[in-house]
Amino acid sequence: MKKLLTGLAGMALLGACQQQPEQSTEPETAGGPEPIVHEEYQGEEPTEPEATEVYEPVPPKVDPYGQNGAPSDAIVLFDGGGFDQWQMVSDSSEVKWHLNDDGSMTVADKTGDIRTKQEFGDIQLHLEWRSPADVQRDGQNRGNSGVFLNGLYEVQVLDNNDNDTYVNGQVASVYKQHIPLAMASVPSGEWNTYDIIYHMPEFNEAGEKIRSGTLTVIHNGVLVQDHVELKGTTPYIGWPDNPAHGKGPLILQDHGDNSRVSYRNIWVREL
Repeated sequence: MKKLLTGLAGMALLGACQQQPEQSTEPETAGGPEPIVHEEYQGEEPTEPEATEVYEPVPPKVDPYGQNGAPSDAIVLFDGGGFDQWQMVSDSSEVKWHLNDDGSMTVADKTGDIRTKQEFGDIQLHLEWRSPADVQRDGQNRGNSGVFLNGLYEVQVLDNNDNDTYVNGQVASVYKQHIPLAMASVPSGEWNTYDIIYHMPEFNEAGEKIRSGTLTVIHNGVLVQDHVELKGTTPYIGWPDNPAHGKGPLILQDHGDNSRVSYRNIWVREL
């Protein structure tokens, strides 16, 4: 009987082993997003170089310095010749800021913000700005201004040289949202450059945001905002808001504290 039971147990074990499903040699699929597939590169692999050469559409030719330092396809918004492209935000009247002999403009304290007459969507923006050489005040009250994309999203202008403040409000921050990757300012009184790539958000018919806007900022040749997501507007107090909108103006800020910030060489390329 003992031998019989032992034999039956062995046969049961053998049967159980034979009934085990085969182990898959395919890797298990982890949860998460589907892998990216580039449809244009599917199918039979090309065997000749000509099979992957494309000749149309031909990109347009752009002279990078075709308009007194601006690209030939740029819209020049300020070159020192006047405020034809600008107006006051408050009442659309003529600009009350100072027009300087050196081809720049300077904030006239407590006159208000100025905006472009033209409205823009996705753009490449170039501008230069300067804080005063004679330093006055500190914190957010020293050389404070700002550049608003779409009239809603601020890239901070501030004299941060030996002047600490909250880092999500320092120079080249996306105000109250993104700390810059570096502080790349030149000495107070010298000209800084901002080169900004802006892509506006998208909204559905119900006015709900379905794709966030993005900003890339290069400050004096240094990447300081790397395609960051705009979480909404950039208010001084409160959370970001996401009002549905289309194209909008560029706005330069009068911070109202005798900031004396100057601007020059402002142009955009529509993307």
